[in-house]
Amino acid sequence: MTTKTYVKDSLNPYSALYRLIDLMLIQLILIICIYSHAIVLTDTYLLVGAIAALSFFLFAETMQLYRSWRTGLSSRLALCTFICWVGAVFIVVVFLFFSKNSTDLSRLVIGAWFVSSAFVLITWRMTFRFFLFSRRRRGFNTRKVAIIGLSSSGVRLANEFDKHPETGFTLEAFFDDREAQRLAPEFRNKLNGSVEEGVKLAKAGYFDVVYIALPLAAQKRIEGILHFLGDTTVDVHLVPDFFTFNLMNARLSYVGETQTISVYESPMSGLSYLAKRIEDVIGAILILSVIVLPMLVIALLIKLDSPGPVLFKQKRYGLSGKSINVWKFRSMTVADNGDVVKQATQGDARITKIGAFLRRTSLDEFPQFLNVLQGQMSIVGPRPHAVAHNEEYRALVDFYMLRHKVKPGITGWAQINGWRGETDTLDKMKKRIEFDLQYIRHWSVLFDLKIVFLTLFKGFVHKNAY
Repeated sequence: MTTKTYVKDSLNPYSALYRLIDLMLIQLILIICIYSHAIVLTDTYLLVGAIAALSFFLFAETMQLYRSWRTGLSSRLALCTFICWVGAVFIVVVFLFFSKNSTDLSRLVIGAWFVSSAFVLITWRMTFRFFLFSRRRRGFNTRKVAIIGLSSSGVRLANEFDKHPETGFTLEAFFDDREAQRLAPEFRNKLNGSVEEGVKLAKAGYFDVVYIALPLAAQKRIEGILHFLGDTTVDVHLVPDFFTFNLMNARLSYVGETQTISVYESPMSGLSYLAKRIEDVIGAILILSVIVLPMLVIALLIKLDSPGPVLFKQKRYGLSGKSINVWKFRSMTVADNGDVVKQATQGDARITKIGAFLRRTSLDEFPQFLNVLQGQMSIVGPRPHAVAHNEEYRALVDFYMLRHKVKPGITGWAQINGWRGETDTLDKMKKRIEFDLQYIRHWSVLFDLKIVFLTLFKGFVHKNAY
């Protein structure tokens, strides 16, 4: 008889309590808002409260809000909670619009409820999280940890434990079968014993959690360790090695009852895609309303400076490697768009007078906000390269094409870190791709806002832009 086993998400033992508290707070805040404005509580208000709570739970399950956040970021927890409540508010607004019940409700009450609930749902989580962290720092509710595999990923994990004592994880020991002489010099003083010794101590109850930080190539060794640890009650985790750590967006999935782990997959799916699209549309409309007059002035200056069109379009790879036309203000006397595209270099004779200024200040990119509204680009993402450059570098740089798992952007993580302009060496392109993939792995709305903010100070003018 075959036993089926499944990898489960990180569970929160108090998730039922969290749901109950959320339900009570949503309803309680609604009632407080009603009575504080001297409004009569009607069945319509109760129905709206129930729809909001159910919608919040629906979005919360999708966003895995009720998982364990012991090792999660506070900013991500707050953002996740906020997105779930915004989704619930959207459902309520749609219901009121189509049911035509909005006339029976006080807009002031509903508005106050929306804002107050967002604040309270986030605040109570942050307060309780701070309470748990403070207890763990004092030694309560801590968990003893052992790491099997004195590797770079194991040491990286240990450093995270040291930096975040609020998680309550206390590193007790490192175990590895290699002798100290075979380890890197900086690791030798960290070794506490062999893997067999570590397993024996785990069986004796010395540890609560064991992390296995061996490379996936050591499959047989990992299987043996898991077999021995199967005779213990400790929690066991696998730490990704360097290759797995650099995967795009590893997540669990199913084909029927067979479980799979995605390797290269875009993080922009479901509600994440919706959040990204809303961010792009709102941002592009706001920015275009501000820059429309400067764009008209730039267009006039280009016409006066040199003959030719104001705008030019160039084929680039977009999402999933599909060809798109990217718009820019013309900054050269030519508009290369063929199989060979020569990058601009310092002192390039093809660059016009006004074009030099536009390129240094990135003002030539302004028309790409139209690409954003069309859905071909995002405000933040990997900068699109010419098709000719894509074909050249995809054969030279590992994982190059993975940058096309998301839409290209007007600004990006690589650009604000200085990796923009001419890529006259292979190392420069490798660094740009490294930052692009780092952005994709760690994407969030907050990360996008951070990049937009930094672009105002670091992204427009740079010594490599010419």
